[in-house]
Amino acid sequence: MVISGETMLIGSFKNNIGDKNRVAFPIKFKNELGTSLIVTKGYENCLIIVDKSKFSGLMNSIKDVPFVNSGLRDTKRFLIGSAQEIELDKQGRFVIPQDLKKYASLGNECVFIGLVDWIELWDKSIWDKKEESINSKSSEISDKLSELLNRDK
Repeated sequence: MVISGETMLIGSFKNNIGDKNRVAFPIKFKNELGTSLIVTKGYENCLIIVDKSKFSGLMNSIKDVPFVNSGLRDTKRFLIGSAQEIELDKQGRFVIPQDLKKYASLGNECVFIGLVDWIELWDKSIWDKKEESINSKSSEISDKLSELLNRDK
């Protein structure tokens, strides 16, 4: 989906991870992002997948913050230090790097979640629990969003 000339990644897609850590990237996301991507650690033990231009934007936004800022150093270590380039093959598949697979506790089943600007990759059983938690707190989440939107006015 494209809004105002920008790509918008939405939806969720389940898939299986093969013996060689290979997984098919959802066609919808491939069509929007292309075949040359970056995968890195995400928060809450998922992986984040973005295209190279989005990742470059992230790096540019934090490159000028002084290295004496410990939060920035940790952010760089976490997001950038674990980032790896991946290429989709002709069938739209890629190999999940072993260290990232281990970090995200990925088993045989996974879920790709489009979150407008990035894609999260979750182990299916972990995502099912997270989604259940999110669904049970939907009213609280709505209230927090309302507070954030009203604070910016």
